Amino acid sequence: MGPRLRVGVLGCASIARRKMLPALASNPSVRLVAVASRTGEKAARFAAPYGCDAVTGYEELLRRTDVDAVYIPLPAALRATWIARALEAGKHVLGEKPLTTTAADARDLVALGGRRGLLLMESFMFLHHSVHRRVTELVAAGRIGEPRSFTAEFTIPPLPADDIRNRPGLGGGALLDLGVYTVRAAQYFCGPGLSVAGAVLMSDPPGAGAPPATGPYGGVDRAGAALLASDRTTAQLTFGMAHAYQCRYRICGSEGRLSLDRAFTPPPDLRPVVRIEDKDGTEERTLEADDHFANTVTAFAGTALGGGDLTGHGEQILRQADLVERIRRAAAPAPRAA
Repeated sequence: MGPRLRVGVLGCASIARRKMLPALASNPSVRLVAVASRTGEKAARFAAPYGCDAVTGYEELLRRTDVDAVYIPLPAALRATWIARALEAGKHVLGEKPLTTTAADARDLVALGGRRGLLLMESFMFLHHSVHRRVTELVAAGRIGEPRSFTAEFTIPPLPADDIRNRPGLGGGALLDLGVYTVRAAQYFCGPGLSVAGAVLMSDPPGAGAPPATGPYGGVDRAGAALLASDRTTAQLTFGMAHAYQCRYRICGSEGRLSLDRAFTPPPDLRPVVRIEDKDGTEERTLEADDHFANTVTAFAGTALGGGDLTGHGEQILRQADLVERIRRAAAPAPRAA
């Protein structure tokens, strides 16, 4: 067996328990060393199925010399602080999306990772699913002609009132939780030259019972939309936490259109169906199932262990954070979501 990346986990979020801890523990290039929480009981509960150490306190884990890298699924508003501390402690970092709630924090972290010679990677899992590569190949082969527009929708039903995504002080809100997927997908398919042509964010209705905490942008946004543009394409994005479930994108070209459902959260046993429509009719291509959580861990471990360019993700991180912040700033006042 070759070298293994020794990984610790900072935080006991649901995404860690359900998806990332199993992916880390099962990867042959990774050794899951420890899980840290603010309370020993919770750390022990998360660590027990994997036989790894339970650590009380995030700083205690970062002091360990048997940890090379950390995965950080803490609430969005806390990530920048702990990513910085992890990098300062000499650890590679895989951070949940979004890495930060502001573009300034993203710039600071990318610069710090570069100075330390450490890998900093933003965990947009869906990018590591093979279906999107296949879509890119179909578009590049001219299957729908010249791409003209991209449309993405990611919406979910209302969350429980005490869910952290309803708390602006912890980086909650539809843009940072769901909209970031659509923004990242738009960049993936439309390229890096996107600007913000317009945006809207809809905040809590009066008396909704959301916690009174405030974040860097005020109250929590419940829904939103953005129009992005480059010199060749447009991207229309819709996101929200007060809707029927939608998770899809569509690329319209000069000769046809291509669409994909379950685009951002496909389970590992799902065989994605790419639908292509043109003047000759409709074609549906069923592709192989894939596990984007496992693939993300493989990509992270491979880069960290490879000893090559560890700064390649920096430009993507900065472009994403800047575009999300410009959407926030461009958002016009809107009626409150019902």
